[in-house]
Amino acid sequence: MKTNLLSSMIPTVTPDISVGQDGALAFGGINTLQLIEKYGSPLFVMSEDRIRQNCRFHKQMLNKYFGGNSHVAFASKAMSCRQIYRILADEDMYADVVSPGELYTAVSAGFDASHLIFHGNNKTPDDIRFAIDRGLGLFAADNMYELDNISRIATERGIQQSVILRVTPGIDPHTHEKINTGKIDSKFGSPIGNGQAEDILRYALSLPGIDVAGLHYHIGSQITEAQPFCDALDNVLEFLRVMRERLGFTARIINIGGGFGIRYTEQTPLTPYDEIFSSLSDRLTAFCTAHDYAQPTIITEPGRSIVADAGITLYTVGAVKNIPGYKTYVSVDGGMTDNPRFALYSAPYLAVLANKADKPTELQCSIVGRCCESGDILIPEAALPKAEVGDIVAILNTGAYNYSMASNYNRIPRPPVIMVSGGKDYVAVRRESFEHLISLDN
Repeated sequence: MKTNLLSSMIPTVTPDISVGQDGALAFGGINTLQLIEKYGSPLFVMSEDRIRQNCRFHKQMLNKYFGGNSHVAFASKAMSCRQIYRILADEDMYADVVSPGELYTAVSAGFDASHLIFHGNNKTPDDIRFAIDRGLGLFAADNMYELDNISRIATERGIQQSVILRVTPGIDPHTHEKINTGKIDSKFGSPIGNGQAEDILRYALSLPGIDVAGLHYHIGSQITEAQPFCDALDNVLEFLRVMRERLGFTARIINIGGGFGIRYTEQTPLTPYDEIFSSLSDRLTAFCTAHDYAQPTIITEPGRSIVADAGITLYTVGAVKNIPGYKTYVSVDGGMTDNPRFALYSAPYLAVLANKADKPTELQCSIVGRCCESGDILIPEAALPKAEVGDIVAILNTGAYNYSMASNYNRIPRPPVIMVSGGKDYVAVRRESFEHLISLDN
C-alpha cells in the first residue's frame, strides 16, 4: 500500500521537518539537498532552535512542579561538542559529564565547571584531580575506592568537595537490557535493598574533605511511563527516612537521573511529562510534610530528550540491490560508524528520501551501511519511495547517541555536524579527513 510518511506520522516524531514546493525535505527551514551540496555526504544536521526549545521545556517542567529549587543537567554522553555547551550555558543549564574528555570539552567552551556533575563507575585519581582543579561542582560518587581518592585529593587541596552518592533503587523499568541501570545487579551505584547503600553513605560521612550533599539514581533510558520513576523515588525517600534516623543524614539534593523516552517511530508512545513530574512532586511534598524533611533540590539529567529530535542524518544511496524472493538492500555512504544504535540495541528509526519527500512509499527495504559487517544495518525494515543510486536518505531523530558514539571503524572518517538556526546553517564540528585518521599514528 502506498502512503506518504510525511503526511501521516513523521510530523509527530520529528517536528522540525517539512517539504518544500520542489518536493525536497527541509529541516529547520533549510533545504536538506542544499546542505548536502554545500557540505557533502554523509552529514549530521542539528537544529539549534529545537535544542533550545527542549532545554526550556525541561526547565519549565521542573519549575512548574518543584519551583526554582531545581536544575536540569544535560547528559553529555548523548551529544558532546563545544557548541552544545555554549548553547547550554546560554540556556542556564547544568550538565553531567562521564569522562575528563567531556569535562575538558565543556570547560574549553567556557562552560562553568561548578555547574557540572561528574558521573562514572571508574574515575581514576587523575580524573578526580583534573576535575577538582577545574572547580567541579559535584561528583556522583559510585564506590568506596572513588570516595577514598576524592577525600585524599580534596584534603590535599584544602577543600570540601561536594558529592552525591549513586544508589540503585531496585527498579526494573522494562527497557532494553543494555540501557537498564536501576536493578540491584548493575555496575552502577550501591543497591539500597541489600544494605550496601547504607554502608557507603556511612563511610562517606566519615571521610575528611567530602561534603555529602545527597543522592543520585538513574533507572534506565527510553522510559515512556510514569510508574518506574515514581517507584524509584518511593524507594529512595524511604531510604532517606531511615538514614536520617540511623545516621542523622539529611539530603540537600536528590538527582533522579534522566531516561525520558522520545518518539523514534509512530509506535512509540508519547512520554507523559506532566504525569511524571506531578506524581513525583506529590510524593516528595507528602514525604517532606509527613517527616518534617526540608525539601531537597531536585536535579534531572535528560540527554536524549534534549537532542534526539533535534538531529537528522543525511546519506547518499550508493547501491540498490534486490534479491528476488528475499529483500531489497539500499546501501548508503555511512552506517554503523556514525550510528551504531541498531547494532547495539536494535534501535528503531524512520527514514525519508530527502529528494523525494513528496512521493508515496512503495519500496520495503533494508537500509544498510558501507562497513564490512553483516550487522551494519541502519533500518532493517524501511518504507521508501522507489530508491535509486544518488538519492538522499534522511534518517530522523539521530541527534542523540549518534555523533557521540561514532567511530572510525574501517578507517571511515566521521561526518561533520552542521547546525541550523533561524534559517541559517553553520559548522559545529568539521568533517574528519584522512589526515585526521593518521594524525596519531607513528
